[in-house]
Amino acid sequence: MQSETNFFIRVFSSATTVRSHEIRATLFSFLFVFTLMAAYFILRPVRDALSSNWSDAELSWLWTSTFFFSLLAVSLYGAVITRVRFSRLVPGVYAFFSLSFFAFYFGTSLVGNGDWVDKAFYVWLSVFSLFHVSVFWSFMADLYTHNQAKRLFGFIAMGSSVGAIVGPTIPLLFAGIAGTDNLMLVAATMLLLPIPVIRTLESLRTTVLQSSGAADSAPASVQQASADQALGKNPLAGFSLFVKNPLLLGIGIFILLYVAIGSFVYFELKNLLADFDGETRTRIWAGIDLAVNSLAIVTAAFATSRIATRWGMAATLALIPAFMVLGMAAIAIAPMVWVVVALQVARRAGNYAITRPGREMLFTIVDRETRFKAKPVIDIVIYRGGDMVTAWAFTLLTQGIGLGLAAVAAVGAGIALVWAIVGARLGAMYESKSAQDG
Repeated sequence: MQSETNFFIRVFSSATTVRSHEIRATLFSFLFVFTLMAAYFILRPVRDALSSNWSDAELSWLWTSTFFFSLLAVSLYGAVITRVRFSRLVPGVYAFFSLSFFAFYFGTSLVGNGDWVDKAFYVWLSVFSLFHVSVFWSFMADLYTHNQAKRLFGFIAMGSSVGAIVGPTIPLLFAGIAGTDNLMLVAATMLLLPIPVIRTLESLRTTVLQSSGAADSAPASVQQASADQALGKNPLAGFSLFVKNPLLLGIGIFILLYVAIGSFVYFELKNLLADFDGETRTRIWAGIDLAVNSLAIVTAAFATSRIATRWGMAATLALIPAFMVLGMAAIAIAPMVWVVVALQVARRAGNYAITRPGREMLFTIVDRETRFKAKPVIDIVIYRGGDMVTAWAFTLLTQGIGLGLAAVAAVGAGIALVWAIVGARLGAMYESKSAQDG
């Protein structure tokens, strides 16, 4: 048994950039995000299928509502985080969201399905879709040092892709049999599973990662506070930290540009699928999710960490934006359905495998309060604010000015170019800070 274990460690370490003492923590981190994403992607196709029932203006209003609910959620989270011990914070977030989906499940059975219920579910799942991932990556940035993050975050991110394959497979196969309400019950139950994993990772932090990874120890500027302490006393500190820190402002701009590109592609797909019935749209969106995450797995497992360590963070963060410049230009030249679908798959796969892990590495060079207070402001409020602005911008371009797909894609190509420049600048800031901290 010992020889088989050693063989696995040698093979795993040679295939990835994970060191032997980091394997257990990395695999538990993989399992953590796998469970989260599987739960979310059970429900995402249901949400996206609902969007084709509404006009661009109605959907823009829903995205506006999502922004304000996200702002409220982050503010309440900031208040809670100042009163709850850190050791209870992350498990509490997932327990809360699990209970919320149980409430939706039982509430729907009592009041029945209606347009207002569908819209409430759409908004709440959109809030959850960013919150659960933001807290996960805050926890990862708190668990691993910046040197470990370059090597490990790519593999850990592969858990997102595997979960996002398993998740949509369930509605793809069972949406017509089980019904969407029962899918909600499954997802709510799955969100409770990461809680014991979090406890295990906290134990590994002190027994394995810190003691064995002396060469990767965190710089003095980001040493961790006690797990028994709450994070500061100001519930709105995340907003003030964001506006005062040039790195965080840069990440916020990066997010806005990413959202702009994604919103344009999403709205076009939504309009193209309007002629299909609800179950067919659910299956199509689920199929896109499967394609995205299948493509992302190989990249995240074997390429992301090597890109980050060999090419540097500037190239890592600018790579997908530069690709999107070419992709949006291709749509402007040949505005066909399959081109839009292919670009959506490539954009999201590149985000999961390269851009998102690279962006999360940036938070390993800031302190814990910034990770858990300012990061949700960026990941949720700024993101959903970008959704709101770009949704109305798309509506203005299409329904107000009357631009077609090709013209909108040309605008998107210009946005993607700026996105690439900002990504390269953020990567340079990260490398400079890392060099200063040693």
